[in-house]
Amino acid sequence: MPKEGEILGTVEQMLGGSRMIVRCKDEKVRVARIPGKMKRRIWVVVGDVVIVRPWDVQGDKKADIVWRYTKPQVARLIQQGLL
Repeated sequence: MPKEGEILGTVEQMLGGSRMIVRCKDEKVRVARIPGKMKRRIWVVVGDVVIVRPWDVQGDKKADIVWRYTKPQVARLIQQGLL
């Protein structure tokens, strides 16, 4: 579950260089990046549900991806009414 300062979002477009466009639950579109330690562990594609942490500077436009949900986890989020 998202912690304080984190938001659920859906990946809309891949930009390359571990950057992508994410539509967040607060109705803002942000350019998100996958930090180096996460880049080696997860594979993010268009349509994935992720948790993003907006930056302190330019928080309305940029963010970091901190978690990617699997399909069973997304189904559970839908059942709980979070998506």
